[in-house]
Amino acid sequence: MPSKYLSLTSTNITRFFWIFILLLAMGLGLYGYNYTNAYLNDKLRTLQYTGDRLQKRIDHYRYLTYRIYDNYTGQPLAQIPANVQEVKLRQDMFFINKPHKKTDALIYGTHDAATLDLTLKISGFLDDQWGAKNQPYSMYYLNGQDNSLMFITTQPLQQQDSRLKENYFYAGMQARRAEMLQQANTLDERESYSSLRKSRNSSDYFFSLRTTFNNPGNLATVIAFDLPMSDLVPQSMARDNFQLTNNNDTVNEGDAPQDPNAGSTITLQGGSINLSTPLSNSPLNLTYSIPVLSLAIDLTRNNFWLILINLILLGMAMAGIYLIRHKYIRPSENMAHQLHTQQALNHEIISNLSVGLLIYNFSSHSVVVSNKIAEQLLPHLSLDKIANMAEEHHGVIQATVNNEVYEIRMVRSQIAPDTYLFMMHDQDKEAMVNKTLQQARREHEKNLQARKLMLHNLGIELNQPLLELHALAEQLNSNPPVEDRSKLEKTLLGESKDVLTLVDNITLLTRLETQDWQPVQQRYSLAALMDELLLDALPKINQKGLMLLNHFEMDPLDSYVGDPNAVKKILALLLDYAIVATSLGKITLTSERDPQQPDQLIFHITDTGSGLSKEELSNLNYPFLSQTLVDRFNHGSGLNFYLCNQLCKKLGGQLEIRSKIDIGTRYTVRIKQTLEAVDTEVEAADERLLDDVTVLLDITADEVRGIVTRIMSAYGAICIVADERQPTRDYDVLLTDNAQHCDHYTLLLTSDEIGFQALEKRYIRVNFNIGSALIDATLLLIEQQLLEEAENEIALSQQNSSADSTNGDSDSGTGGDEIEAYVKQLHTSDYYGLFVDTVPEDIEKLYNENQRRDFTSLSQTAHRLKGVFAMLNLTPGKQLCEKLEQHLAEGEVLMISDNINQIDSFVSRLLQQGS
Repeated sequence: MPSKYLSLTSTNITRFFWIFILLLAMGLGLYGYNYTNAYLNDKLRTLQYTGDRLQKRIDHYRYLTYRIYDNYTGQPLAQIPANVQEVKLRQDMFFINKPHKKTDALIYGTHDAATLDLTLKISGFLDDQWGAKNQPYSMYYLNGQDNSLMFITTQPLQQQDSRLKENYFYAGMQARRAEMLQQANTLDERESYSSLRKSRNSSDYFFSLRTTFNNPGNLATVIAFDLPMSDLVPQSMARDNFQLTNNNDTVNEGDAPQDPNAGSTITLQGGSINLSTPLSNSPLNLTYSIPVLSLAIDLTRNNFWLILINLILLGMAMAGIYLIRHKYIRPSENMAHQLHTQQALNHEIISNLSVGLLIYNFSSHSVVVSNKIAEQLLPHLSLDKIANMAEEHHGVIQATVNNEVYEIRMVRSQIAPDTYLFMMHDQDKEAMVNKTLQQARREHEKNLQARKLMLHNLGIELNQPLLELHALAEQLNSNPPVEDRSKLEKTLLGESKDVLTLVDNITLLTRLETQDWQPVQQRYSLAALMDELLLDALPKINQKGLMLLNHFEMDPLDSYVGDPNAVKKILALLLDYAIVATSLGKITLTSERDPQQPDQLIFHITDTGSGLSKEELSNLNYPFLSQTLVDRFNHGSGLNFYLCNQLCKKLGGQLEIRSKIDIGTRYTVRIKQTLEAVDTEVEAADERLLDDVTVLLDITADEVRGIVTRIMSAYGAICIVADERQPTRDYDVLLTDNAQHCDHYTLLLTSDEIGFQALEKRYIRVNFNIGSALIDATLLLIEQQLLEEAENEIALSQQNSSADSTNGDSDSGTGGDEIEAYVKQLHTSDYYGLFVDTVPEDIEKLYNENQRRDFTSLSQTAHRLKGVFAMLNLTPGKQLCEKLEQHLAEGEVLMISDNINQIDSFVSRLLQQGS
């Protein structure tokens, strides 16, 4: 048997070394790329942290600006202390010599004592603010009253006498005054910023925050702070490389929050790399420039030994190529042992194959190599026929052995003649195994992905409110002012309530999944439940300026038996999500009963928001699969849809969600609640709250009119539409959505009121969506009306008794002495001329309108005359007009003419006695 050797040529060895060299170069390049990327990202994070600290400083001094303007501008003049003097440095520059605390003050321009008092107050306030500061701070105050400029700084101005003489300080004050005057004349710019400036006295950098306050009748007042920045810059970053530029990008409200680093950029410009990050609450960009040359030098210095080792390895590889190319590689002495080992390994591999393997020599009719599977199939196979058929079908055929289909592949040996390789695959088993593996793989990947998404989104939802709670707790721990503390405590209470709600929802879902929760059965009022739900949701709806419409199309007096807490939980979660998804428009809540199934309730929540994506709708079948919508006040939860769906199933119903992007979403909730049986005879005998009460509906919106009509009719009220009302038909209460339309007893309908609020004695503002509030407000007006009618009847009876005692004239109902008293009263009134000019014309209108039978105009004229008599305190004329209105309402034509004659006689007697 000839000896076989494993020969390695110099060409192959050279290729191996070149691959090694290429890998070294690629590794060095990738390391350099990763190091540079990490270096830039570290600088960018440092820059973002510096930007956050800079924004906090801007927010602080923005607050101090408004505090100075609100607390000190326009305050009464206080007495100037005796130890305060004005030192005149120039014609229009005055140094304020005061007991030195922290700041020095200077006034530029002509001014009065009020400006000096204002300067001392602001200087005293800034002494407290800058007392512990080591950096130089300055404030410029351009007074709109006298156009003077106040300069307050922590730098000692007395040390700058020589510089004042050199005029550069004076020139700087002039430049600052011109800059602030230009800011005051810019109408559309309330707040502006300067670029970074370097201080003349030191190497510190600062920038200016300028705020303009418009004063009617005076020039605008401008307050500017010079804020240092050197203490915010880390020692590892050069101060000269920082820049502060304007940022004109805007953020739309209602958009989902982006990555906090989304606005930060890394750009290559010329020979420098610019790192830029925007400030969160200011239109500014903080930019840091890194020269490429300094970056390369820094990279080389910090990785010197690594680069040196790579260069040494490259040199050694090149030397190895040169040495090995001049030698031949001979077979080693253990080559035979390695060959036997390889044969044993091949035999082991063949024995453990999952397919049948057979090598057959047709010349000697002997099996060269086979495994157990091939040995079991060999008695049932005719290899000659299989070989002939396989040659006709490109080496692949199928054969059936014991009702099992096998795929047999045949390969002719290129070395040994008449030797063939047969591979036998069990097709049925392989197909079943592949199908099972694919299905298992898909399910496993799906579960892994769902679990990963669920844990990720759950972590986000839990992390955000906890971070906010921690921030609020830190603010409370820092002893804020009393007014800020109450606000922080209120915010902390709301955030903690949201966290507890989320934890309760997770706990409830866990009980649902473990079958530990079951619905309770108790009696409740669905109308009262809806009122509570809407009252809880109104603050969030009013916070976003949305409109809510509650169409309760069932009898509000009906009671149901079921689980009210579960029903309220479902509707509250869906309503909260609809509020988050809606930026503009309205949210409609419709409650009705299925006519085919009386025990099934249907609730529709429709919003005009941005719609739900397919990813959000996937939360209906599995919680926290995708992130939810977020607005500027609140955020949705990935648990809501799944929890509501499970609760609906527990209550014998289901949840359906239909959404279209940019159009809106419709949530449909179907649940089963038993309607409590009521005795119809007892119900018919009971008197409702608003029986015999007539209300006038002067409502523009058709939906609002329908809501109010259903509520008022359900409690027995008679509803009259303003457009369809007869002129002579009276009403008790006016319901309107127009604040300009009001009557004696009026309910102003709105959708943002928390219940109802009495604006005046007979004028109440009420939320038409809250049925209980609407009924309570109506009853309150009816009660006031009844009390006033009783008082009027008592007063009228007293007046009639006094009038009857002096009655002497059957036509007018008044005697001569009483007429003379009314004439004197009329002459002493300021409206006598108006009475003479207008009342006789109205009397003629009464006759003409009565003749034409125009009772509508006649009623209006009588009402106007009654107002005139009431204003002048002419009681007989007022009583005659009231009788005329009563006869008009009853349609008594003869009595109407008689009343007109009596009014004419009364007016004629007044005018005759007066003349």
